[in-house]
Amino acid sequence: MASSTSLLFPVFTFFSFLFLASSSKDNTPATITIPLTSTFTNKPSTEPLLFLQHLAISSLSRAHQLKYGKASPLTQISLFPHSYGGHSIPLSFGTPPQKLSFLVDTGSEVVWAPCTTHYTCTNCSFSPKKAPIFNPKLSSSYKILECRNPKCSVGCPRCNGKSKNCSHACPQYSLQYGTGSASGFFLLENLNFARKTIHKFLVGCTTSAAHQPTSDAYAGFGRTMFSLPMQMGVKKFAYCLNSHDYDDTRNSSQLILDYSDGQTKGLSYAPFLKNPHDYPGYYYLGVKDIRIGNKLLRIPSKYLAPGSDGRGGLMIDSGFAYGYMTRPVFKIVTNELKKQMSRYRRSLELEILSGLTPCYNFTGHKSIKIPDLIYQFRGGANMVVPGKNYFEFPEISFACFPFVTDAGTNTLEFTPGPSIILGNNQHVDYYVEFDLKNERLGFRQQTC
Repeated sequence: MASSTSLLFPVFTFFSFLFLASSSKDNTPATITIPLTSTFTNKPSTEPLLFLQHLAISSLSRAHQLKYGKASPLTQISLFPHSYGGHSIPLSFGTPPQKLSFLVDTGSEVVWAPCTTHYTCTNCSFSPKKAPIFNPKLSSSYKILECRNPKCSVGCPRCNGKSKNCSHACPQYSLQYGTGSASGFFLLENLNFARKTIHKFLVGCTTSAAHQPTSDAYAGFGRTMFSLPMQMGVKKFAYCLNSHDYDDTRNSSQLILDYSDGQTKGLSYAPFLKNPHDYPGYYYLGVKDIRIGNKLLRIPSKYLAPGSDGRGGLMIDSGFAYGYMTRPVFKIVTNELKKQMSRYRRSLELEILSGLTPCYNFTGHKSIKIPDLIYQFRGGANMVVPGKNYFEFPEISFACFPFVTDAGTNTLEFTPGPSIILGNNQHVDYYVEFDLKNERLGFRQQTC
């Protein structure tokens, strides 16, 4: 969905466990399994091209927010409810529990929910009055985060540097996304599961938001201290994403939170890399090269590994609907793709309407063969992405390459931030495991 979250306060490192939320130890399960539901729009077939355009703009805006700290200057289009290309889970906070739907975002750093009866959302695609709202006044276990709590990482100007003896509330947070923003205050609250309760869980109480495409709350699964898996102390989490078919089925798969040490059978593994200083919350992967079918593309190494200046590298981001490639990489990949798909007719009209390129018209072809997109990771693992995972089919006879890139007017050959972002549509029908303890990504193809 989801959008990349840029916190406007300092973030603790991935290894800072000192102030993690406490949890009950009675009858603690080895794993917690939660239903995972696609949030693709209901009945988008009425305007499939506009829907593609929306996802392309949302993805590029998210990439610009991540790389440049601001959204891309693109023409605004109407937002579709439940259409950000993400996946959601139900979570229950408070005493008694209040259940809300949370978007799962490995590119976000915190957990927050629309909060209180005064919640407002400007230029949103849903009615805040009808949105699920968390009301802390109905819970006996909530506490407002105070300045003297070590989890208040923003500093407290009203305390004059004496936060240990200060009773003021921690200052409000401000979160920026590719197409929207959210602000509010932090609470310490119970996160409830069937056989486990996480006490004093840090959750954002969002009272104001703008340009949100969905009424769902956000569950940050990023690589920082206040994300959901880090606060829960799990050793790994895993999911298997359903197809992005344009229908109204909203089938569920599963998200697994795992406390066990055992290795999952049948997985190939790629190591996580050390994050660049300016991008602490993301999952960078060590990639050696990319193939289109049997063709090795020989992409310059500066684009494949993050440098000390934060430029380059590949990250995986479940909240990113499409993929992103910086322009030089995009040209290498699409030029080879065009060569191998030269038997099919390009649809320039669809490219203009969708904002994606290349697009093809398969009318008259009884069978369609799209070459695999293959990521060759350090350590020897290969992720083979079949055509149905990395081509979007708005209609049965048309398809587009769902990667966005920088505008043609961008004169920078080597832009800030990652050169490649692996969006969730590329690991549909993959079992994907984020092994936090061993700092690696595990994956295998399977029907979700």
